[in-house]
Amino acid sequence: MKLENKVAIVTGGAMGIGKGIARVFVREGARVVIADVNRAEGMKAAAELAAGTGEVLFIHCDVSSERSIREMIKKTLAHFRALHVLVNNAGIGVYKTVLDTTTEEWDRCLAVNLRGVFLCSKYAIPHIKQAGGGAIVNVASVHSYQNVGGTAPYAASKGGVVALTRVMAIDYGRDKIRVNAICPGWIYTPLIKGIFAGDADPVKAKQAVERRQVLGRLGEPEEVGETAAFLASEEASYITGASIMVDNGMTAQLETW
Repeated sequence: MKLENKVAIVTGGAMGIGKGIARVFVREGARVVIADVNRAEGMKAAAELAAGTGEVLFIHCDVSSERSIREMIKKTLAHFRALHVLVNNAGIGVYKTVLDTTTEEWDRCLAVNLRGVFLCSKYAIPHIKQAGGGAIVNVASVHSYQNVGGTAPYAASKGGVVALTRVMAIDYGRDKIRVNAICPGWIYTPLIKGIFAGDADPVKAKQAVERRQVLGRLGEPEEVGETAAFLASEEASYITGASIMVDNGMTAQLETW
């Protein structure tokens, strides 16, 4: 129960990696706010996770909207009376070259993936400080460090998340707020399932990706959740400004054959 008596917000917590993080946090004793723009899936996830031992609240939130974020923080404090941990997980994928990306697509990707991290942190930090300190965990990506072609908006946004993580760690360490990032690789989420489903042979497409992985498989959302829970807990009390690769060795390789 490494997060017992802690209040945590997980943005984008309705599905995929966010839901996996929320599930592990509940298991570790946290009271969890699932903040998500998808109302139906968010309410469903909160009901499912609250059926266990944890207390879970869904709050509708669009992390690209400053007003929505302020309201989400307000509702969290009204319900749980404190805030100790923020997980900035909400994100979208825009996988295109610079020439193929419209200005609207670029702005939307950065608004959710980077501006959302900035705004959620901006309004959460004073309350984490008031609680005596805590942690912020930002979900970045392997694309923050290594890239493939045709991912310009996404890669730029996730690179920014890692840079912002380092700066916030420096700025708020004296307030006993640790800030770290997780860089996931191939995690078997609804988004990834959708990518495979778009292939002529989804099973073979998945197997092709699995063969390229050092451990020969895709990751599960809860495996990212385990890392997030560690970084949010006192077990990581001397870790801040770091980026942790949860990528099955993807960034350790020069190339695969």
